[in-house]
Amino acid sequence: MKIYTRTGDSGTTGLFGGPRVAKDDTRIEAYGTVDELNAVLGCVRSSLESAKTEQVAHPETTAALAELDARFEQVQHELFSIGAELASPNPDEFKLRVIGAPHIEQIEKWIDDAESRLPALKQFILPGGHDLASQVHLARAVCRRGERRVITLANSVQLETPISVEVVIYLNRLSDWLFVVSRDVNQTLGLQDHPWVKP
Repeated sequence: MKIYTRTGDSGTTGLFGGPRVAKDDTRIEAYGTVDELNAVLGCVRSSLESAKTEQVAHPETTAALAELDARFEQVQHELFSIGAELASPNPDEFKLRVIGAPHIEQIEKWIDDAESRLPALKQFILPGGHDLASQVHLARAVCRRGERRVITLANSVQLETPISVEVVIYLNRLSDWLFVVSRDVNQTLGLQDHPWVKP
């Protein structure tokens, strides 16, 4: 299969089981941003591998990072499924609605798990700290944008089939989890949160 087809040279792309649309269509913006998030999580996992190497003398920390990596991989698979659902104007016809309540509940459990190890947050914090935590903060910001793009698509008056509410909720929970993970990573690696100070 050739990587280039020349069919998109006119600025359009084909939807899964649907018509061709402009490459800046709201649907393309939605699943394109989810794809961008998935790519950022790939960078997160690369940084995580480096962090595991740094912590080779600390088995407990290495084990915690390995578990986190497995969770990131699971999320990447789930985001791919969300992208497939968003890429089709008729997701029910192709059985593309995969993400549901169990996936959301799983993320909520992860949030509770991480928060149980963290001090209470009493003010805004700056993104940063360890390189891995900084990458997770970036993923959180992209996730928030993905959520906004999906909501724009969901509110489109031209939408034939409604966007599942579970997709919107999933992205909302995911961004919350990524925020908590960024703090948890810094704490695990011995770094503190940096509070925002009003200039």
